[in-house]
Amino acid sequence: MKDWTVKQERYLCESVSNRLGELAANLARITSFSHNDLNRDAVASLIEESKFFIEWTAAGTGIDQAAELVELQVQLACWQLDWQNIWLDDIRRGTVAEQAKVWSDRVLDMSGLLSEVISATP
Repeated sequence: MKDWTVKQERYLCESVSNRLGELAANLARITSFSHNDLNRDAVASLIEESKFFIEWTAAGTGIDQAAELVELQVQLACWQLDWQNIWLDDIRRGTVAEQAKVWSDRVLDMSGLLSEVISATP
């Protein structure tokens, strides 16, 4: 079992916006990595890590965002419970990749990082 303490300490030093950005990046990696049969364990690890990211972030967000993050965490847990079967089924794995992309976009939007970049450019 992995010790998450060091990762949690580093992660919690970031702003909530950056934490959400890291979660969005993980979800984008799930999408990307799901297209290669050899990435089963890497995707499973990203799912696990993403659940922790949500746990460490949700309390710092508003009630609506926290509710969405909990919904995502439940989705990740459902994938995790049936991961072996999902990975072996190309259609189900493709569905996971599509859903992870939707969630990635939503969490990135939630982070506000894109609007910060847009407003910072002259």
